[in-house]
Amino acid sequence: MGNTVLATLAAEFADIDDVEQWTRMVVRLGLAVILGAAIGYERERHDKAAGLRTHMLVALGSALFVFVAERIALSGEGMSRVIQGVIAGIGFLGAGTVIKLRDQGDVRGLTTAAGIWATSAIGIAAGLGLEVIAIACTGLVLLILAVVLRLETSVHRAAQDD
Repeated sequence: MGNTVLATLAAEFADIDDVEQWTRMVVRLGLAVILGAAIGYERERHDKAAGLRTHMLVALGSALFVFVAERIALSGEGMSRVIQGVIAGIGFLGAGTVIKLRDQGDVRGLTTAAGIWATSAIGIAAGLGLEVIAIACTGLVLLILAVVLRLETSVHRAAQDD
C-alpha cells in the first residue's frame, strides 16, 4: 500500500519531468513576476492604488494561464480562447480601479487600469516564451509612465501660468 501511495504521489507531481521543462517554467514565470514588479514598483512610488503586489500577481497569473495552456498543447483556437479569457478578466480588474468623481466631473484610475492591462499582456508574452518582447514592452511601459508624467506636469504648470 505504501508503494502505491508513493507511486501515485510521484505520478501527480510529474507534470514537469525534465530539467528543460523546469527551466522553461522558472524562466517564464519568474520573468513575468520580475517585469510585473518593475511596473508595480513605479506605480507604488507614485502612491497608486495598484502597486507592486498587484502588478506582480497580474503578470504571474497571466503568464501561468498561457503557460499551462501551452503545456497541455491547446490548439491555436484553444490558446486564443485562453488569452481572450485573461483579457476579459483583466478588464474587470482594471474597471475596479477607475473612479468617477462627481463633484469635480473628473475620472481617476485610467492609467492604473491601462497599466494593469499592459502588465497582463507582458505576462502573457513571458508565459508564451516571448521574453524579448515582454522585456521590451516593459521598458516602453516604464518609459511612458515616466516621460509622459513629466510632460503632463509641465503642460499643467504652463496652463496654470497663463
